[in-house]
Amino acid sequence: MSSLWEYANPRKFMATSAFLLPWTAGIAALCLVTGLVWGFFFTPDDFRQGSTVKIIYVHVPAAIMAVNAWFMMLVTSIIWVIRRHHVSVLAAKAAAPVGVVFTVIALATGALWGQPMWGTWWEWDPRLTSFLILFLFYLGYMALWEAIENPDSAADLTSVLCLVGSVFAVISRYALLFWNQGLHQGATLSLDAEQNISNVYWYPLVITLAGFGFLFIALVLYRTRTEIRARRLKALIAQERMA
Repeated sequence: MSSLWEYANPRKFMATSAFLLPWTAGIAALCLVTGLVWGFFFTPDDFRQGSTVKIIYVHVPAAIMAVNAWFMMLVTSIIWVIRRHHVSVLAAKAAAPVGVVFTVIALATGALWGQPMWGTWWEWDPRLTSFLILFLFYLGYMALWEAIENPDSAADLTSVLCLVGSVFAVISRYALLFWNQGLHQGATLSLDAEQNISNVYWYPLVITLAGFGFLFIALVLYRTRTEIRARRLKALIAQERMA
């Protein structure tokens, strides 16, 4: 059986990702089109929230992927610190802009959802506040990469920042368990049948969530390939200058 660490080799990663990228992108497109069309056009309005409830098909998947993207960055950053595999830290770097876009989408759709439901665009709710802080950590992570010229030093410092920011990723995910207060509702997707949403909304939501997940994978694969090519190009330019 081949070792997982083989994929830390840039050549192996490039070959494998070239095969996976069209499949993940295609599955993402299929799931997103199916889930969003089903959810927005073929589900009824909620008796209490009206048509506003349909924001769930964008807000919930974006919020879940924003947090999961940071956890993915944490894992790949830890691999860098322990094993010093460049592909892993480049994957973390590649995931950050994708994660920040998901975070912006979640914050924006949350405000659109919250205004008619709560009567305000923003509330300093524990989950909302921790999610905003996570967004700032995303910005700080990307800024740190740009501010440090040496790529290995940048990888080390951003890995530490990723570890610290993971505290707020956990808080944003489980804030309602830590603080039994705030306007934000409980988990939309839950193993608790009494807390879970109705099946009429649940089925298209799960399909949309799968679409967001495969979209994230496709974008990270694409951006990681770009980062590897950019690093190769810099190495070639440096060799030409030394020649």
